[in-house]
Amino acid sequence: MDHIDTIVVGAGVAGLTAARLLADAGRRVVVLEARDRVGGRVWTDRSGGRVTDLGASWIHGIDDSPVAAAATAFGMPTVEFTVGGYQPDSRPIAYYGPDGRRLADAATRSFVDDIRAVDAALVHVVEQSEPDASYRDATEAALAAQDWDEDRAQRVREYLEHRSEEQYGAWIEDLAAHGLDDDWIDGDEVVFPDGYDRLAESLADGLDIRLQHVVSHVRWSADGVAVTTGLGTLTADSAVVTVPVGVLQSAEFVIEPPLPESVAGALSRLTMNAFEKIFLRFATKFWDDGVYAIRQQGPESRWWHSWYDLTALHGEPTLLTFAAGPAAVETRDWDEDRVVESVLAQLRRLYGDRAEQPTHVITTAWQHDPFARGSYAYMTVGSTTADHDELSTPIGGVLHLAGEATWTDDPATVTAALCSGHRAASNILQREIPIREVWRRSDRDGRLPV
Repeated sequence: MDHIDTIVVGAGVAGLTAARLLADAGRRVVVLEARDRVGGRVWTDRSGGRVTDLGASWIHGIDDSPVAAAATAFGMPTVEFTVGGYQPDSRPIAYYGPDGRRLADAATRSFVDDIRAVDAALVHVVEQSEPDASYRDATEAALAAQDWDEDRAQRVREYLEHRSEEQYGAWIEDLAAHGLDDDWIDGDEVVFPDGYDRLAESLADGLDIRLQHVVSHVRWSADGVAVTTGLGTLTADSAVVTVPVGVLQSAEFVIEPPLPESVAGALSRLTMNAFEKIFLRFATKFWDDGVYAIRQQGPESRWWHSWYDLTALHGEPTLLTFAAGPAAVETRDWDEDRVVESVLAQLRRLYGDRAEQPTHVITTAWQHDPFARGSYAYMTVGSTTADHDELSTPIGGVLHLAGEATWTDDPATVTAALCSGHRAASNILQREIPIREVWRRSDRDGRLPV
């Protein structure tokens, strides 16, 4: 049986970050990855000569972002696209009212002012909320404090529902009141015209990564860990497990002895979301010029309410929309044609016969992915923000959980994944590692640091 210093389970950004730092510190590290590629939920499709990020797309705020620093160090070009945090007005957005007509500038400003007013009240409501309060409970209290007529309140209520879906892929009543505490953007948001997967590939450079190794058991004791795959068992002094929450909760992934009660409790209060991307490419650009996004209000916006114009990214007329929360659950078994027709029905409300059939479509299926079981985790009712950190508590001095769900400040992001991997490596080495070491080239392979 092969014995090494550290086994890392999962070659996503969290696992690759931990492995890179540990290897640079002189540890013998093996990364076991179930897929036939690195990156995990950072996955870029390059079929047909196009670049399409099926998983992570944005850096949500580049100010003081370690991911932005890593992308710069790895030579990854970026394009500013500041609407990914579901901001109401960060960049030009075309709003359409319940009647399908575009709102005038004055009406748009009034709507955005209403959102800002509720958000200001919401901060205090959430601070005072109990753990068993939902985001719906908090937003309804903030709305009630405005004393508006029902139609005015309903427009903002819809916006808040859509925000919880687009930010966390969850219906507003299923999300904890504190579930959007991290909903702040520092600086511009950017996307990657050459694909987000370049980050994972750069982090993976030089590591011992064993693809198509599906881990089924992790056994831990004071003496170390044993990790079993369909191809055998490896033992190590320590392990970093970075699989998504949905896999941790599944019967196909067993940790023995079971996780300590405090860690298991935190895990039980998180769940994977339902969140899929739909990319529609067209022969011509039939929608509004000069806007980053298109959003509609009213009952017709229940599923398809927001479209993002990606034309500038690659020069091909492209709209991105999301099936999020209930829409993703309801449509998860639909075929592509049915999904596209459902989306186009709403675009035709806004643009009439100009809304043509797409020439190329890509839809994701993270809910069906056995190695993800959803796109990312969210806090269910009863959860608190402390659950993210609790999940990362070192176990028995040998087992460390990492990944986007284990980071409190900015969960559900690549930043959270990278920072959690950095923390796991620091815990194993029992010293603080400057985070810039994540993207510095080690001289162990004959190259000088950059």
